Order: sequence, then C-alpha cells, then structure tokens
Amino acid sequence: MMELSPSEAYFWDFVLNHQHQIMNLSITQLSATANVSTATIVRTVKKKGFSGYTDFRHSLFRDEGGAAQFGSLKNVDQQIQQVILQNEEEVTNTIKLMDINVIEDSIQLLKHAKTIYIFARGLSEMIASEMTLKFQLLGKNAQTQNDPNIIKTIANRVTADDVVIFITLNGGTPELVHAAQVLAKKDVSKITLTTNRQGAIIPFSDEIFLGYKSDLSYFQEFEVRSRLPLQVMARVLLDSYVVRTQN
Repeated sequence: MMELSPSEAYFWDFVLNHQHQIMNLSITQLSATANVSTATIVRTVKKKGFSGYTDFRHSLFRDEGGAAQFGSLKNVDQQIQQVILQNEEEVTNTIKLMDINVIEDSIQLLKHAKTIYIFARGLSEMIASEMTLKFQLLGKNAQTQNDPNIIKTIANRVTADDVVIFITLNGGTPELVHAAQVLAKKDVSKITLTTNRQGAIIPFSDEIFLGYKSDLSYFQEFEVRSRLPLQVMARVLLDSYVVRTQN
C-alpha cells in the first residue's frame, strides 16, 4: 500500500475507531464528522486498496455481517423494510441452493455446444434475451425462442451437438415441458433454471439450477411473481462461464 500523508493517517485512525458509525454515513457526512475533505477520504481508501468510498463502505457491511448489514434500514418504514429484506432473502437462499457441480457441468456443456437455445415464456423472456446477448458477445451461437409454436418446432430440429436452457419460474409451462420431453428422447443436453423442485420439467432436465422463491407477492391479481432468483442463477452461470473459458 502507498504511504499515507499526515491527514490521511489521521483519517484512517478515525476510521479504525468509528467503523460502526461510518457504515451509515455518506461521504459528505463522513467528511464533516471526521473534519477532513472528501478528496482526503477518497485518496486514503484508494491507498488502502479500495476502488473508492462506496467499495470501502460495502466492505464494512460485509465484515460486520448479520443484523448490522441492515443498520441503514432502521429509519425506513417497516413495510419498505419487509420489501428489501424479502429480496435479500431470495438472493441469499438462492445462492445457498446452488450446486458447484451443476455449475461446472453446465459450463462444459455450454462450452462445447454448437448452438445454445434458450426457451422462456412471459417475464422470464427478458432474462433469456440478456443471456442470449451475452453468449453472443462471447462468440457463441445462441438464440432465444419464446413463441409456443416455434419452441415446439425448434425442439424437433435441435441436435445432440446443441444445448437448450429452459428458464421457467414454476417449471410447469406446458410448451416448455413438451419441448423438454422431445429433447430428452433425442439425448439433447438440457439446463433448467427454476424455483420449483417439483416442476413437471424437472424429470426431463439434465442440469438443474434451483432457486428460492418467497411466498409473498405484491401483485396477487396477476402471475407476475419476482424473477429475481432466476436472474441470480443466470448471472452466476454466465459469470462462471466467463471465468472458466476466458482465462
């Protein structure tokens, strides 16, 4: 690490003695509290190996863990707290459910696939489109299909050299289940991202990413439940693919 100037050393000493207080302060608030300039704060944390104040502050949250992670929510309305914590619950539990062996096996299937087909319906289509674009940017031949009739047609054309990814929250979308059944008979590799371990598509899937879906929904009149678990799994799969194939 680079040597600290006297003002930077003073600030860092202040940090070490006031970590709990600092976690809930913006950079301008910390500047006033510690009686140093924001420039001094930024220079100091960068010399200590952080990319900036936000990165440094996040490290304090990570180090504290537990309830302290949400200390910044103490002044937030209780209902909003519930919304935030519900999202945190879905992300945390989804990550806990992820199996490293499934990730590694899926990476190898995708790496050697001639074409990657991604089948999804409804709100899951947005995740499929993002995955397709990223695979294309990585030089893979990838495409998304969301039309029921086209999905059925493509399923009959896919070969054993290809891989199909299914993105389905409840694992029971009829056209996706039908496509998975067709592909299973043709020995085509299938990767499924879902939150329902009892989903009808599960028996026809080779690699299963299982996410956690909370029971609470704020859109009870419509089937628009959170796709956050699917987004988390998709990102982990894509990022892991890059790590394994680009190094």
